[in-house]
Amino acid sequence: MKFFRSIFNYLITRYTKVQLLIILVIILFAFFITDSNIFARFGYDAKIMELNGQIDHYRNQTEEDKQKLKLLESDKDRIEKFARENYLMKKENEDVFIVE
Repeated sequence: MKFFRSIFNYLITRYTKVQLLIILVIILFAFFITDSNIFARFGYDAKIMELNGQIDHYRNQTEEDKQKLKLLESDKDRIEKFARENYLMKKENEDVFIVE
């Protein structure tokens, strides 16, 4: 408490009350009232962290898809299996039953 009192006394002796009021208004305006206030800044930081997480997720997903693509390009049987499972393709003389 003594520390704050000594800071207050120092400010009172150095600046007039009008100057202190103007400084206080500027600080309040800069930190709480403007569009880029401190609360918005915390929100922006949270959004940036979320988007960075999404970037990492999609980079990992891209790597997995590249590996799957290499496997599909290397083997004809895998291409056929992939087409049957994902696009419900079939040979001419066979029937396909979908079970959910």
